[in-house]
Amino acid sequence: MAYSFTTHAQNAINEAHSLARKNGNPELTPSHILYSIFNTDEEIVKMTFQHLGIKTQVFANEFKKIVENLPKVSGGAEPSTGSFLSSYLDEIEKIKKEFQDEFISIEHFLIAAPICKQTSISNLFKKYNLDLDTLKKAVQSIRGNNKVTDQTPENKLGVLEKYARDLTKLAEENKLDPVIGRDSEVRRVIQILSRRTKNNPILIGEPGVGKTAIAEGLAQRIIRGDVPETLKNRKLMGLDISALVAGAKFRGEFEERLKAVLKAVQDASGKIILFIDEIHTMVKAGGGDGAMDAGNMLKPALARGELRCIGATTLDEYRIIEKDPALARRFQPVMVNPPSVEDTITILRGLKERYEIHHGIRIKDNALVAAATLSDRYIPDRFLPDKAIDLIDESSSRLKIQLDSVPEKIDTIERKISQYKIELVALSKETDSQALSRKSDIENQLKELELEAKRLHAKWQSAKGSVNEINSLKKEIEKARVKMEEYERHADYARASEIKFGEMPKLQQRLRDLTQNSLENEERKPDELSVQLKEEVDAEDIAAVVSTWTGIPVNKLFSAERQRLLKLEDELRDSVVGQDHALRAVANAIRLSRSGLKDPNKPMGSFLFLGPTGVGKTETAKALAKSLFDSEKAIIRIDMSEYMEQHSVSRLIGAPPGYVGFEEGGQLTEAIRRKPYSVVLFDEIEKAHPKVLNIMLQMLDDGRLTDGQGRTISFQNCIVIMTSNIGAHRILEEPAHERNGEKLKQAVMQELLTHMRPELLNRIDETVIFNALGEDVIEKIVRIQVARLSARLAAQQNMQLEVSANLIKRIALEGWDINFGARPLKRSLQELVEVPLSMELLAGHFSEGDTIVANENSENKIVFSKR
Repeated sequence: MAYSFTTHAQNAINEAHSLARKNGNPELTPSHILYSIFNTDEEIVKMTFQHLGIKTQVFANEFKKIVENLPKVSGGAEPSTGSFLSSYLDEIEKIKKEFQDEFISIEHFLIAAPICKQTSISNLFKKYNLDLDTLKKAVQSIRGNNKVTDQTPENKLGVLEKYARDLTKLAEENKLDPVIGRDSEVRRVIQILSRRTKNNPILIGEPGVGKTAIAEGLAQRIIRGDVPETLKNRKLMGLDISALVAGAKFRGEFEERLKAVLKAVQDASGKIILFIDEIHTMVKAGGGDGAMDAGNMLKPALARGELRCIGATTLDEYRIIEKDPALARRFQPVMVNPPSVEDTITILRGLKERYEIHHGIRIKDNALVAAATLSDRYIPDRFLPDKAIDLIDESSSRLKIQLDSVPEKIDTIERKISQYKIELVALSKETDSQALSRKSDIENQLKELELEAKRLHAKWQSAKGSVNEINSLKKEIEKARVKMEEYERHADYARASEIKFGEMPKLQQRLRDLTQNSLENEERKPDELSVQLKEEVDAEDIAAVVSTWTGIPVNKLFSAERQRLLKLEDELRDSVVGQDHALRAVANAIRLSRSGLKDPNKPMGSFLFLGPTGVGKTETAKALAKSLFDSEKAIIRIDMSEYMEQHSVSRLIGAPPGYVGFEEGGQLTEAIRRKPYSVVLFDEIEKAHPKVLNIMLQMLDDGRLTDGQGRTISFQNCIVIMTSNIGAHRILEEPAHERNGEKLKQAVMQELLTHMRPELLNRIDETVIFNALGEDVIEKIVRIQVARLSARLAAQQNMQLEVSANLIKRIALEGWDINFGARPLKRSLQELVEVPLSMELLAGHFSEGDTIVANENSENKIVFSKR
């Protein structure tokens, strides 16, 4: 008789033939085929035995024994088809016809096994109470109404289990997080699903606002029965597009899988609702070389109402669907807006218990409030509630890691014990009195340290045990609550009330007692503070994570930083001299921001520095960057002389769509995206084209800019400094005693208005006029520059440099020019000190560790000597 096998069944027979030949078996038997079936990853076998509650590996091991006990011959002859296999195939053919299938498939081999004439096989199935009818029912329950009509039926088998996630089942098992504050959106989705036609909602919103959570909320409502009759007892399945596409090697394979999914949904007669996250990926998915894409395959089923589908996509990616009006019109948009800070706090309170149980710690309410407020303030490129939830999650994981690590005090003692033990081994071979005395001292210290380590370990384990006990109690309460809800759903109110009024109150009371004891132990503050374990996430932990993510110092001001901020002018004065009023203005802006009084929707400070060249405008910006970030290089410097053309604005914020360089982003916006806490210096602002300056209006007023790709870049944590030489000639012309006067300021501002628009000047916090440098401050500047030269020499040559007071006066005298400010001083220092010193160093007159003294002799020559 000619048999028609599916591809998988033929492969199983081929493998069985190879096995029989390899083992030297003269006949090919049913046991060879069943051995190969159970040792390959056949989906139908796994699903059938899972349904029956038996592990497939048990049968794989049994068939291995059966095959090993078969008769063997030598000679390498090809195995023949025995009588057992012939009768087995005849029975399989009958089962195939009974199932109305066109090909023999893997499940037919399985069903026929209990009636196989090979007694070792039939006895094995009898041992596990598996008869013909049991296996038939099991296979039919999995296959449903599907028939084997081609040679690849396995691709269609259990497609929903393979390519989708049962959200209602997860909700029933309490594996989904509670959904809070999205009732109106869930109701809207239910309304659309209850329509007669076009009953397909599509959730549209920014990433992280909770689109998937709305689908999960619907699944939870279905399980609770809190839905209309039209949705009761329905299944909500989340389709995994990547799983559908993955492994589809041949043309048409993806379409076949999707068709099988759609057929499974249609065969369920409205009992299944599909949820497709990132639904825009369906458009063009699988559509290569003229093949039909997934979006077009969905259209007929959506139009006929045979498929109820919930989609989810972002605002930007919805445009992909909008390009196909025929597909877009079959969906009803549901806008999902980000929750407010207050709503986010409510959401976090609802999720708090889940994260406490997962991480095994406690989360304070002020941590939840801080997560919502700080993420809203300092992480502008992401959306609530996702960014706030991530903050809680990461803060909790950080605390958990600290909780599981050995405390510093115990670690230090254990290192000392190891050190002493190594020393004891070294001293054990010594016999002199000094070594013996040292050995005795070490042994005594070792005993003391071991006792101390043991005591601290016990204390640490006790504290950890308390935390673990609280966490296990919370898990027990959660399990009890899930059971109670399950009994209530099945109307078993007697058991539900036993848990609600008997088991739950006892567990909750134990939890309250343990928590109270833990808090009392923390308040006692014993001597070993380092051993005490921090068990609660608070606002400081959240602030620390925000600082890690953004580089912005969000955490509370410690006393050292408070003192530093109060004396910030003095710190800046170490680099910039003679401009006290300018330094005061900048320091005040920093203090306002760090104290929390600054308007959060504007930059931390915006300044326009006016004055002649070389008076310290750029130097002040560098000093500020060094003070805030410990490096003068931590500054985003934009030289506006490079932006003299109208079109150069695209270099700052990025080219618009369709232009070359669109993907690269702007020099300014990309720099701020990477370092949101920065000093931004626009040097020589008057040299830029007036239209380039227009982009600063929005930046200074609202603290944001929109780049060429439509992204909003926040400048709220930046200090914006613009420098200009406008009015410099007026400052230089004024007598020294009138340079700080109001009259001079008005004259300079009047000239400024001829170059810059009033709406820009009006948005700047403060316009600071830098004075021309007088003779009294020039020597201070020389000393600063000499100190920098000495620091470079120490770092590179390990030498110190001292310059005499006479020489400093000479450098100042020769380098000072009121028209050029302090810049000529660098040239004067270079000519008088740096060049001659380099000659001395190259000549080898000084070596590492020397202190070099530079002086001026009686003949006005520069001489260098060792101290």
